[in-house]
Amino acid sequence: MKNLRFPLGIGVAAVLIVGLAGARGQAAAGKQPAQEPQLVVLDTDIGDEIDDAFALALVLRSPELRLLGITTAYGDTEIRARLVDRYLGAVGRSEIPVTTGVATAHQSVFTQTAYANQAAERKHPDGVEFLLWQIRTHPGEITLIAIGPLTNVQAAIERDPATFRKLKRVVLMGGSVNRGYDGSKGERTSAEAEWNIKCDPAGAKALLGAGVPVFVMPLDSTQIPLETAERERVFSYGSPLTDQLTLLYHQWMAHSEWHPTGPALFDPVAVAYAIRPELCPATPMRLEVDEKGFTRRVEGEPNAQVCLHADEGGFLKFFLSRIAPETGR
Repeated sequence: MKNLRFPLGIGVAAVLIVGLAGARGQAAAGKQPAQEPQLVVLDTDIGDEIDDAFALALVLRSPELRLLGITTAYGDTEIRARLVDRYLGAVGRSEIPVTTGVATAHQSVFTQTAYANQAAERKHPDGVEFLLWQIRTHPGEITLIAIGPLTNVQAAIERDPATFRKLKRVVLMGGSVNRGYDGSKGERTSAEAEWNIKCDPAGAKALLGAGVPVFVMPLDSTQIPLETAERERVFSYGSPLTDQLTLLYHQWMAHSEWHPTGPALFDPVAVAYAIRPELCPATPMRLEVDEKGFTRRVEGEPNAQVCLHADEGGFLKFFLSRIAPETGR
């Protein structure tokens, strides 16, 4: 190859002209430079409630995210992994790794057993080691979206704290700062021990002290119901993804007696925050977790960014536009 040389002034001028022309061309076309999708690992206790299934759907339908893999958390993590296997297979995403986290004693009801039991039996890798391996491979780049009890997070911190600190951030659905679970008629209640934190307070304490940026979506901002009109829009849409949500929803309904027909979209709020943080503006604060799983705001240096109020209308519009868009399929 010839070594082409330009006089300094001519070379700089040429570069500036070409660069300005390219920028003007992009502006004229209304185009922005393409951004690489965020690298994401999803840690989920899918199979008890229904909001995990909606959260996974939102991840799959969001081009801003590149899902590196899924780790299942809490209780029988193997049956949870089988549920995810069938779900991903049905929507044509079987290439996504599914791994099992730490199995634990549990008191929850796995409402979607029938769905999971129809998945083919196969072995799943160790989810904690999978998470650490992905962090080592992509240091400083991975967002961990944690929407279940933090047993896997605690295990990863204990196994290799230095590697865990190389996460870009953790986006967490969990906790209750000022608002507890709403009553049966929508009445507000005072703060209480939220399920994900209550199941593993030690995991929450470990995460808040791990030295990783933590973004918390507590009960205060995540109790957004999927009411009848929006629910029917999803269930009547007829895509492979919405068909899975329909099946899982009805199994959840059939095996739970206490809940309203309009499920609260707790976990999808955490996913939405990872993509559109303006939908749930977060405030720096210091959180402490007690032995019973209460999450309390205290004085001191902030250890988390916490969203106490979400844009509910904006979130629902965003969620539905991804899961069941009104035009095209």
